[in-house]
Amino acid sequence: MTHPNALPFVETCSHLRSGIKAYARLVLEAKNDHPVFKGETDGVRDGAEMKDDLTLACRHLEDAGMRLGKAIQAKDGGVSVYDK
Repeated sequence: MTHPNALPFVETCSHLRSGIKAYARLVLEAKNDHPVFKGETDGVRDGAEMKDDLTLACRHLEDAGMRLGKAIQAKDGGVSVYDK
């Protein structure tokens, strides 16, 4: 049984993709602008490792958004929006 307030599949995936893109932007902002990366290190933290992990987190978010797009594409029979 479908929930009465459920969005259609494409709208659900699109909504999720929008949220993921917003989080990806926040991750990049943290990587590029967070005060923890300003100034000298405290000798404990590894800023390069921290930035590398943020880069990977962003890539995984971008991949998740792409996978949602592929799910939308598969719902439409595998036809890319660029083929229309």
